[in-house]
Amino acid sequence: MASEEASLRALESLMTEFFHDCTTNERKREIEELLNNFAQQIGAWRFCLYFLSSTRNDYVMMYSLTVFENLINKMWLGVPSQDKMEIRSCLPKLLLAHHKTLPYFIRNKLCKVIVDIGRQDWPMFYHDFFTNILQLIQSPVTTPLGLIMLKTTSEELACPREDLSVARKEELRKLLLDQVQTVLGLLTGDLLSNLLQSPSSAKLLNQPIPILDAESEYICSLALECLAHLFSWIPLSASITPSLLTTIFHFARFGCDIRARKMASVNGSSQNCVLGQERGRLGVLAMSCINELMSKNCVPMEFEEYLLRMFQQTFYLLQKITKDNNAHTVKSRLEELDERSEVLQELRLLLMCSQEQERRSVELRGAWKQKGGNGMKGCLSCSYIEKFTDFLRLFVSVHLRRIESYSQFPVVEFLTLLFKYTFHQPTHEGYFSCLDIWTLFLDYLTSKIKSRLGDKEAVLNRYEDALVLLLTEVLNRIQFRYNQAQLEELDDETLDDDQQTEWQRYLRQSLEVVAKVMELLPTHAFSTLFPVLQDNLDVYLGLQQFIVTSGSGHRLNITAENDCRRLHCSLRDLSSLLQAVGRLAEYFIGDVFAARFSDALTVVERLVKVTLYGSQIKLYNIETAVPSVLKPDLIDVHAQSLAALQAYSHWLAQYCSEAHRQNTQQFVTLISTTMDAVTPLISTKVQDKLLLSACHLLVSLATTVRPVFLISIPAVQKVFNRITDASAQRLVDKAQVLVCRALSNILLLPWPNLPENEQQWPVRSINHTSLISALSRDYRNLKPNAVASQRKMPLDDTKVIIHQTLSVLEDIVENISGESTKSRQICYHSLQESVQVSLALFPAFIHQSDVTDEMLSFFLTLFRGLRVQMGVPFTEQIIQTFLNMFTREQLAESILHEGSTGCRVVEKFLKILQVVVQEPGQVFKPFLPSIIALCMEQVYPIIAERPSPDVKAELFELLFRTLHHNWRFFFKSTVLASVQRGIAEEQMENEPQFSAIMQAFGQSFLQPDIHLFKQNLFYLETLNTKQKLYHKKIFRTTMLFQFVNVLLQVLVHKSHDLLQEEIGIAIYNMASVDFDGFFAAFLPEFLTSCDGVDANQKNVLGRNFKMDRDLPSFTQNVHRLVNDLRYYRLCNDSLPPGTVKL
Repeated sequence: MASEEASLRALESLMTEFFHDCTTNERKREIEELLNNFAQQIGAWRFCLYFLSSTRNDYVMMYSLTVFENLINKMWLGVPSQDKMEIRSCLPKLLLAHHKTLPYFIRNKLCKVIVDIGRQDWPMFYHDFFTNILQLIQSPVTTPLGLIMLKTTSEELACPREDLSVARKEELRKLLLDQVQTVLGLLTGDLLSNLLQSPSSAKLLNQPIPILDAESEYICSLALECLAHLFSWIPLSASITPSLLTTIFHFARFGCDIRARKMASVNGSSQNCVLGQERGRLGVLAMSCINELMSKNCVPMEFEEYLLRMFQQTFYLLQKITKDNNAHTVKSRLEELDERSEVLQELRLLLMCSQEQERRSVELRGAWKQKGGNGMKGCLSCSYIEKFTDFLRLFVSVHLRRIESYSQFPVVEFLTLLFKYTFHQPTHEGYFSCLDIWTLFLDYLTSKIKSRLGDKEAVLNRYEDALVLLLTEVLNRIQFRYNQAQLEELDDETLDDDQQTEWQRYLRQSLEVVAKVMELLPTHAFSTLFPVLQDNLDVYLGLQQFIVTSGSGHRLNITAENDCRRLHCSLRDLSSLLQAVGRLAEYFIGDVFAARFSDALTVVERLVKVTLYGSQIKLYNIETAVPSVLKPDLIDVHAQSLAALQAYSHWLAQYCSEAHRQNTQQFVTLISTTMDAVTPLISTKVQDKLLLSACHLLVSLATTVRPVFLISIPAVQKVFNRITDASAQRLVDKAQVLVCRALSNILLLPWPNLPENEQQWPVRSINHTSLISALSRDYRNLKPNAVASQRKMPLDDTKVIIHQTLSVLEDIVENISGESTKSRQICYHSLQESVQVSLALFPAFIHQSDVTDEMLSFFLTLFRGLRVQMGVPFTEQIIQTFLNMFTREQLAESILHEGSTGCRVVEKFLKILQVVVQEPGQVFKPFLPSIIALCMEQVYPIIAERPSPDVKAELFELLFRTLHHNWRFFFKSTVLASVQRGIAEEQMENEPQFSAIMQAFGQSFLQPDIHLFKQNLFYLETLNTKQKLYHKKIFRTTMLFQFVNVLLQVLVHKSHDLLQEEIGIAIYNMASVDFDGFFAAFLPEFLTSCDGVDANQKNVLGRNFKMDRDLPSFTQNVHRLVNDLRYYRLCNDSLPPGTVKL
């Protein structure tokens, strides 16, 4: 090696060149290889020690520390003990000498390297490791450094990575737990409390917050970070004392200390502002500590008193946060806030001080919405509010059930403060989070009432006022009338991951709260909501007087800008309130139908009236002064009124059964009027949003309500005529499918409350045949020969006919599949000709994967819903046709050359076969050999080696279904064998096919696709649970330990780490079949075959695997074996060549 000085200069030059913009990637690779080779040399660490003490180049220092890190974590076992002693001595000295001048990221990296040494050597060879850290904290000059070392130690030693043996991990955790009491006492007693300069910790919360200098605030922030990490893993025990909690809560006050923040901002200088921000940060860190304690669900009995103390102190904080002008109601205060203009101010502050301060400073950013007056907005940092909201969520979800019974905790007053906190949130996300908390509380209250029905009234009376106030305010919040400024900020265009806009999410979460209050207080909720709905309905129904006739049609004669804005707000509110009314429909049915009948009837009558009104005067086609705003509003109100009415279809169904007994004209009028409102909207001239709402309502009337007289209503006859008229323009695909489903269901579904002989099946069957005949007219005229040879019409036109017809027919079959036998018989009778045409057309389109895909979807739906009605001969003909068409060449073409569509075709074919193999009885058993041969000889060879998951999941599901539903095809179970179980083995048949299937499952565990791995492991476990797969002689003697070996190797290679638990359980279930063989034969053989470990290490691994036979202990032993095997390999790989291992 060159001299240290020359090496340093060369390294600095290389590092500068590596990070220079002009350096090419090829040159960077050369430099990287050179640096890696240098790091691998024995004794390279000595040069790095010199580099660290002699350079100011950040890149060189970071590289040198990386060399040390690699040496300690991967090569430490092979480092001579003298060198280890020197490194343990030199690095801490280096840190102590330069920690004030090193850049913070270099200092932190050096701390991490020293902690890594402690992770390996403490306490045996590095006995003063932890003592040194405590001494650093106790010395005022090095307190920050000691705290950084402590936090790093907690991070690296409490939950270490897999480069340690399990025994060492357990030892480190025990060593750390022994130090916890000392550390907590040092942090909170000697450090934080002293910095607060408080003579009496018991009165901390009532005293003014002390002013801390920058150094003290920095130390406090480091100490709180340490506590937060310690609380993430230490148990709730006597170590966590009342004085510790009180101290932390005192720091939590820093986040809501409005007075100090205002003083910092008023005093003007950027340094004062930064100090104010640092104080807020202390509050955030303190709340992080509290939340770590709160997140622990398993609370010892002796700790519940501390919990109560925590919540009382939180109650104080919540009072402080929500402290406001008490002379105003919440409503008027919110109106004042909404009327004031909002100014979004982003403060970008960078404290540029001495190098010492720069080491600790970061760029501080904050954004607040400044509001006039008091209140939470504009006063608290968003991060503090987020932490406090997290606390409230944990309190309500985890601990409320514990605390509510304590008379010392004022739950109702807490809800009052939570209410103020919720409706003062500065951001929409904050408001959403608070609504989630209310949802948790309402769920808790609902489950409590259900479990204690005798106390229902007492519980509700306690919370009634709070719930009514919540309901009123949430309803106000979704209305533009009260909350226009905030609602207009919401995005109603961009879809999130759940396919909803910000506005839709806001409305949905609000309505969930309304619905949950309705469940608890139905009368109050209805009396609060309905008058508000009525007010907006009056505005909407009054629009008719402003409609005038113009040359081009009808026009809404409202033109003044202010009137248009008010109308826009009223229509938006009406749309939201209609959704609210629809959401509450479920609380009027079932056992409460009679009790709440009057309220529900009032709602439904109003909804029927408003839908008919919109359809009759055609508000969706009216010209307006602001068409881009008002026209969408009018369409949305009309669509929402239809959707709300649809939500009451179950109530109408219950009313239908009541009306059947009473023969009431009122119900007939409701349905007839509804159809009068729906029918005009089923037109190509109506906007899709409105059209689809009408179609969905029609489907609900036909499917859920099913009134006997529906088919005889003139409006319904009109829809029948329109759909079956060949000359009428076809609706958009989705609407056409829905209307056809509704008309089919009117004819096929049995009428409720009528005996079989009054169902009029013969007439309905004739009508259904006519309907299907009209819908499939063009499709049935397609001839296979014409398609195959010279076509009378272009291929694209043929595809359109196939798509349009099959989408409708498939939907009709799918929706009838779970109905009565008679309904399915009539359905298949109508479809029979179309099905035969489909089978005849199929071979002609075998090379058109898009058409084949649709045809197979149709056949799959037929097999699932109507296979009994199709009859055995025709079903056999279909299966045989498919088996003949899907040759190996055709399968290869579909999978390999036709992309995703081709793969979908094969997947649908395999799904059809899944239905076939699940069929009970002997009818389709003759197809089993052909199906297994198709899977194992044709499909599997094509997909086995492909990395793509396409087709694999469906193939293995088919193989699983074949085994699961046809077990006797492989294992003939005789009466004698079942009586003498354990003496006589089941007779094995079709052994080669069974072995091939099992081998395919085994091969799938060697592939990277985690979803396929999880699915197939589940299938094997299911077969074992249901059929005792692992106990079968063929599996036990030839496959069992092969599977165990594969699963163990998967764990060792960490290729499917997310499934560790499932794999461990599967290994246990396999091993439990023959524990003696596992411990005596398999385990020694497995260890013998393991490379990368020596004989002594193998013996240790074998000894450490205890012969436990219960599931938890066994799986723990498996994971210990895997961890230690990986650790030994890592150690051995890091040893220098020629090392003698004893």
